[in-house]
This record gives sequence, structure tokens and C-alpha cells, in this order.
Amino acid sequence: MADMKTILITGGNGGMGQAIGRYFLEKDPGAFVYLGVRSNRDQADALSAEFSGRCEPLALEVTSAGAWEAAVAMTESAGQTINVLVNNAGHHDDQLMATMADETWQGVLDANLTSTFLGCKAVTRGMMMNRTGRIINIASLSALMAPMGQANYAAAKAGVLGMTQSFAKEVARMGITVNSICPGYIETAALDDMDPETKKARKRGIPMRRFGKPEEVAAAVFFLASDDAGYITGAALKIDGGIF
Repeated sequence: MADMKTILITGGNGGMGQAIGRYFLEKDPGAFVYLGVRSNRDQADALSAEFSGRCEPLALEVTSAGAWEAAVAMTESAGQTINVLVNNAGHHDDQLMATMADETWQGVLDANLTSTFLGCKAVTRGMMMNRTGRIINIASLSALMAPMGQANYAAAKAGVLGMTQSFAKEVARMGITVNSICPGYIETAALDDMDPETKKARKRGIPMRRFGKPEEVAAAVFFLASDDAGYITGAALKIDGGIF
């Protein structure tokens, strides 16, 4: 197990985290995937059972520095160093800014921005010791085209982009790349609450006239984690069907 590539994906019980984990497991026989989860872990357990011996859920409250330290210590006790970190966990709580509660603002920033900061910080030591590493931060198209009602989410994801660029410069000489991905509308549970007419309207605004698939995001993550992407760092890749 020690010579396998070790990948940690936060938000490992959701649709995007599941797709990214499955992509690594299917495309790279030398991959060992940890799925960072909170209390809900049924999908993570199912994927781990399917790829027994190569995939495990990992208890991780991404907004807690102590939880990150414990998670990294656990992988190290198993003789592993995290080679690839995918900061995928996050959520949005859309409200108009004028009436947004302080805790709603802070909760979304913690879940999306602070969690990414803590994750990057937690894995850096091991990556620096090995003089190699890949960090992929899942941001959002909202970071570049902030919609009404998402002041907190857009600010958090824009912060992820800025942090990615700054951190990429800090660790570039140590063989560590840090990149971000900005998905648009992707077919996950996040779209389940959207009514059919709204979905049609959203698709009409996409030049490709369809929503993206989680596997299409996973493919980009997989590439950025590969040796072939060794000269790409500080980038923000849009995956949105052509929305400008």
C-alpha cells in the first residue's frame, strides 16, 4: 500500500466526490482513494466495498483544523503520504445579502473557503518532504460570474481562486502544483431542487444546451493530478459548456 498513489477527496459521499473517486479508481490501478466524509457516508461505504482494499471512507470535518490533523496522521500511520488532495467539500445557502444572517455568511465561507485553506495546509508538510504533490480545489463558476443571492458562496469561491494562485507560487519550487476548477451546472444532487422550467431556462443559457456530467469534471481533476500536468499550476479551469 505504501507505494500506491494516495488520493484524498473531501465531500466523498456526494455526487461529485463519488465521480472523482471512481474515476481515479478505474483509470489508475495504483491509486488508493480516501473519501473524506462527515456523518453521512452510505455512498462512500458502497464505493469502498466495490473497490475493496483500494478505497476507504475517512471521517473528516473539513472546517476543523484538528480533524484535518487527525486525518493526515491516520494516513501516515497506515504508511501513506497524501499525494493528491481534492478539496471538493462545500455547500451554498442562497439568500439576498441585505437580509442574510451573519451565521449564514460565515457558515458558507467556512464550508467552502476555510475548509480549503485547512486542507491545503494539512497536506503540505508531507508533500514538501516528498518534493511532489497535486492539490486541486473545486471552486465554482459563481466565483467568476456571481449570481444574485449568492454573495456568500461567490465570495467564498472567489477566495478559493485567489488562495490557489497565491499558494501555487509558494510551493512551486517544491514540485507541488495547486490548481482550481470552476464547474458550471453539473448533474448532481445540487440541481434536484430546481424545477423543470428553471432547468430548461438554464440549459438555454448554455451554448452546449446541456448540463455537465460529474465524470467530465472528474476527468479534468484526474489530468491535473497526473504527471502530464506537471507544468500547470495556479490555473482556474472553467467546465461550463461555454458560458462566458
